[in-house]
Amino acid sequence: MKKIVDASYQIWYDEFLISESVAYSLDPCYWQENDKIIGSAQGRGTTWFVQTPKLAGALRHYHRGGLLGRIVRDHYWFIGWNKTRSYQEFIVLEHLLNNGVHVPKPIAARATKKYLCYQADILTEKIPNAQDMISILKKGPLSSEIYIKMGEEIRKMHAANVNHTDLNIHNILIDDGGKVWIIDFDKCHIESSSTSNRTWPLSNMERLFRSFNKELDKHQIYWNKEQDWSALQAGYSN
Repeated sequence: MKKIVDASYQIWYDEFLISESVAYSLDPCYWQENDKIIGSAQGRGTTWFVQTPKLAGALRHYHRGGLLGRIVRDHYWFIGWNKTRSYQEFIVLEHLLNNGVHVPKPIAARATKKYLCYQADILTEKIPNAQDMISILKKGPLSSEIYIKMGEEIRKMHAANVNHTDLNIHNILIDDGGKVWIIDFDKCHIESSSTSNRTWPLSNMERLFRSFNKELDKHQIYWNKEQDWSALQAGYSN
């Protein structure tokens, strides 16, 4: 990881994926002006899919959720550059990649300080030819093999001591080769391997199970609560 330091901002980037000059440009306007926008997706804000010189990326500005997000949309209390959400997500993704987990490559991240607060942006790899599980399960069921792979990937993530605090079926992708990917590591963190509190892996799994049930009720997705969840658990336990 390379770092650009200024009094009012810091930028972290992978010099093998992006140049320093492009790393400065974590703003949709740059990509629009250079005709490099290849798509977008709506969430709390707009995620812009952009074409970098080496790979397609997903550019995201950090927004708050919940009631507080209606008041303070995209500002966070500044307590240090290494505590910013963009830096933390970059580090978690690097750590997971080094541990063989299928996650997007972090390309660049930025935090910009404004008085006592900061704003943040991140550019990560756009997984090619992939859809999130909710989109797939609205159309039809998935095989037990895919659920086993999903369980295996979550187990690898937990073995790397990463606590995915928002593990849900929107944050799990399947590409056209049947490969399972986990995304969106905002507010996630690496747990200490020495801690005696190991309840967080179960909390992740319970959150994912609730997500399946929620979408089953809301969208009538193709999900067999007993069969599919058992396959996922089997993959997790392997």
